[in-house]
Parts: sequence; structure tokens; C-alpha cells
Amino acid sequence: MTILIENLIFETIIGIQGFERTTPQRVEIDCKIDYPYSEGNFINYAEVAQLIETTMNHHQFELIETALDTLGTTLKQTFPLIQNLSLTIRKPDILPNCTVGVEQTYLFGLL
Repeated sequence: MTILIENLIFETIIGIQGFERTTPQRVEIDCKIDYPYSEGNFINYAEVAQLIETTMNHHQFELIETALDTLGTTLKQTFPLIQNLSLTIRKPDILPNCTVGVEQTYLFGLL
């Protein structure tokens, strides 16, 4: 089974520039989770989305690369059923003419 969380948008402190450390900015996160679904054995996507936002707000990361690594580890620890995980973090407002971001895929096991 695959869970898709697309365009999870919220504001948080993220970045290394001075103004990024004081003013929350919008981030967009995509998450794709593969796991072995069975009746009564599932991952609640609402809990995943909330954990992503809570983790981002709690840590106030300087680098989005560090944010991805922490999110990957946190999600796997919280939801051990995860076998494969893909995360993308975008900062749509940091540059005037484009959206920037990073993406990482984690392969924890085979389906």
C-alpha cells in the first residue's frame, strides 16, 4: 500500500539567513510511504502529516537537508511498518523566480 501526502503547506522557521531565523516562511512537503497494509494494521496519514509539521516546527532547522534526514528517521521510528519513504521539502518563496527544494528516498525494506 502507498500513502501519498502532497502539498502539505505550513509556515516554520527554516534556513541559515538571518531573516529566515526570525520570520517563519512557507514550506511545502510531499511524502510517499510504502508499507504492507492489512486489516487493522495500517498507518494513519493524518498522524503522519501532523508529525511532519510538529517536527519541523520543533527543530527550526537551518538546512532543509538536515530536516529531511530528521524527518526520515522520525517517521521510521514512529511508524515501523514503513518500508520505503520518499520526502520532498520545498521553499516556494525564498527566491523570486523559482521554487527550491530537496528530495530524498529511503529504502528500509522490500515490499
